Amino acid sequence: MPEPWIDALIVLGLLILANGAPILARLLAGGREGRPVDGGRRAPDGRPWLGPSKTWRGILAAVLLTPLAAWVLGEPALAGLLIGIGAMAGDLLASFVKRRMGIPSSGMALGLDQIPESLLPLLLVEPLYRFGPWQLLAMVMLFLVAELVLSRILYALHIRKHPW
Repeated sequence: MPEPWIDALIVLGLLILANGAPILARLLAGGREGRPVDGGRRAPDGRPWLGPSKTWRGILAAVLLTPLAAWVLGEPALAGLLIGIGAMAGDLLASFVKRRMGIPSSGMALGLDQIPESLLPLLLVEPLYRFGPWQLLAMVMLFLVAELVLSRILYALHIRKHPW
């Protein structure tokens, strides 16, 4: 049985992959925008439900790529599936809240951009890995830092549109 910290690192890597899969899908699509999840419709407050950067292509990429990566790493494909679904659900939730707050699509909201898309999938896979509360907190914090660093690197490489 692997050490708990190895499981935590693998799950953290899968989290990063799930959240990066939409960017990879956009890159592979030649930078073309995908079909928005909200169909471009607006909420009663006049703001988009989610915004144009939340696409079906991105969700599909995360939900397909993450279980495959988990399986390649010797982890249960179910863990990858739960991480992919949870990360995308957390990302959609964060986008919905950001739009209600008046933050434009692709606008930065430190914490809100990282916590739901890491905590929700971690809670979904917790029964598989039995992470304790301190491990979950540490993984969310590590994810937050990793996402900020990786975003800046991907921006410098002209892969991301914004440095966050």
